[in-house]
Amino acid sequence: MKDAKTYTPQELRYLTLLAREFPTVQAAGTEIINLQAILNLPKACEHFISDVHGEHEAFRHLINACSGVIRSRIDELFGDTVSLAERNQLATLIYYPKEKIKRILPTLENPAEWYRITLHRLVELARFASSRYTRSKVRKSLNPDYAYIIEELLHTHSQEVDKHDYFENIIATVIEIDQADGLIGALSSLIKRMVDQLHLVGDIFDRGPRADKILDDLMAYHRVDIEWGNHDILWMGAASGSRTLVATVLSNSIHYNNLMVVERGYGISLRPLSVFANEVYKDCDVSCFKVKLSGEDKEQFTEKDKLLSARMHKAITVILFKLEGQKILRHPEYGMEDRLLLDKIDYENKCITIDGTTWPLKDTDFPTVDPADPYALTPEEDSVIRQLTASFLHSEKLQAHVRFLYSKGCFYKIYNGNLIFHGCVPMTPEGELMRFTLGGKERSGRALFDYADKAARQAYYFKPGSPDKERGMDFLWFLWAGRNSPLFGKDRMTTFERRLIEDEAAWAEPKNAYYQLYDNKEVCEYILAEFGLSGEHCHIINGHVPVKTGKGESPIKGGGRLIVIDGGFCKAYQPTSGIAGYTLVFNAEHYRIVSHQPFAGREKALEENSDIDCTPVIFEQMGQKLKIRDTDIGRELESQIKDLKALLQAFKDGAVKENHGKKQN
Repeated sequence: MKDAKTYTPQELRYLTLLAREFPTVQAAGTEIINLQAILNLPKACEHFISDVHGEHEAFRHLINACSGVIRSRIDELFGDTVSLAERNQLATLIYYPKEKIKRILPTLENPAEWYRITLHRLVELARFASSRYTRSKVRKSLNPDYAYIIEELLHTHSQEVDKHDYFENIIATVIEIDQADGLIGALSSLIKRMVDQLHLVGDIFDRGPRADKILDDLMAYHRVDIEWGNHDILWMGAASGSRTLVATVLSNSIHYNNLMVVERGYGISLRPLSVFANEVYKDCDVSCFKVKLSGEDKEQFTEKDKLLSARMHKAITVILFKLEGQKILRHPEYGMEDRLLLDKIDYENKCITIDGTTWPLKDTDFPTVDPADPYALTPEEDSVIRQLTASFLHSEKLQAHVRFLYSKGCFYKIYNGNLIFHGCVPMTPEGELMRFTLGGKERSGRALFDYADKAARQAYYFKPGSPDKERGMDFLWFLWAGRNSPLFGKDRMTTFERRLIEDEAAWAEPKNAYYQLYDNKEVCEYILAEFGLSGEHCHIINGHVPVKTGKGESPIKGGGRLIVIDGGFCKAYQPTSGIAGYTLVFNAEHYRIVSHQPFAGREKALEENSDIDCTPVIFEQMGQKLKIRDTDIGRELESQIKDLKALLQAFKDGAVKENHGKKQN
């Protein structure tokens, strides 16, 4: 007979706490059996999306459809028995149940029969989609109002002789008491929730009209993580109170006539800026600061509107140039002194010398710039930017969204063998990790990413006015526009040149060497190793730079080690990319990259049952079907099983006493 194990005080403390959750041998044993069974289920489906840039309708459609996964399940199940038109309608119904039912019902001669057939199909599809999950997980995914009904339908087959009448009676009663619409919605939600994890790989904000609606959808999504993009960091910094990033947000938003999210989405008033701009810039040349207008906007905007927008754009951009200069002067470690440009302007000759080249300037009419002290704000500018910053700080919806970005977001994520981040791992042309001196230390690779994550949180959570918070907010600006920052990934941001210099040669923004080197398999494996990853199915997954599909560029780099999933989701990038984006799906059997054509809009989808035209390509097959035991969650479950087995042994040894009463709190 073996002697009882000797337990350390720390082990006993932990096992005693664990016994509060599993107070008996039976309870611990049952949980071990449950977890062991879960380990043998197929790996769940992961969905990767990047660079949605405010295109809320296309984004909502893609997550509803899971980049074609829902449609492929419909075709797999009903391809031989249901017509194409009916499958199209069923898919649209699942994506938009309430809206689609309203359109279908007026066209039906026999609504009850349509409800009966549709509910049968949805139950069958829900049963098929949920078959790889435990009953417990499915139960937690159900709408509470319909949970009992759906469970009965899922686990009762209408083909079973003894249960046929029972099944049909449930369906008939639901229709009779006018609960069919709600049940269709609940079944559709369950089907969509059977995609386990959404990875949003950065850039929710800017360019498109309603980033706030995307964040509303993400907050309601069942399981999501976010890897911050440079445009997210920009808004996170503005919400943290960075005056520089507030000015950047507004300069960009005005330039692209994208103020709906600022004013309507977040309730931020631009009146202080409009009043200031109309007073200070009323006699100035603002032709270089014309707002970009689409065809529809051109018809709606009067000449007076256009003039006011250009004045506001110029006013906030000059404030931005000053604030950026102050940051560069405050942080010599950023190595960006050459981007101090306001003091380089030759007003007499209307030109500027940058890196030894002299460029003519289209505009030198800057009434608030003092050539003797060009980076100092005037009292009026200081007042305006303070008022605007206060509006960002006091927008309840913006603050709720940014708190969500911090709670669900990170600078990078390592998950199931994949390294997920938005931008780049800065590298030298020689293929070495680029080093940055930040926080008094040299940092590169993973250490740089870890520092960036910590500093980004410091900007939001530290006490307002404290030196640590100020340094954090300055670092967020560096991530947005700093030389070779891992989110920006370029040598310089040439906003000044683009606004004021005609010659486009001055606009060049050389990319970091990463974007040439990542075509090399060995470089990708070197980066993966830096983050502790190796093996044939490990990948880098990032976005940020649109893939020029129209010119033959592939999103798969480095011999399959790296996948770029920004193919041009934003409408502004589609002429460059040639398509409307890439997404990625990773399930138990394979990796599938999906290219998308532009989304025609929700109304057309509802009226014509049209989907986003997509082309899925399986680019990597698993050697054998992956199970949960092969995933990160599986490793966590195995650790829990190990702890529970230790608890069982402690019960047997008498080191921890069983409690056959109620579970302790």
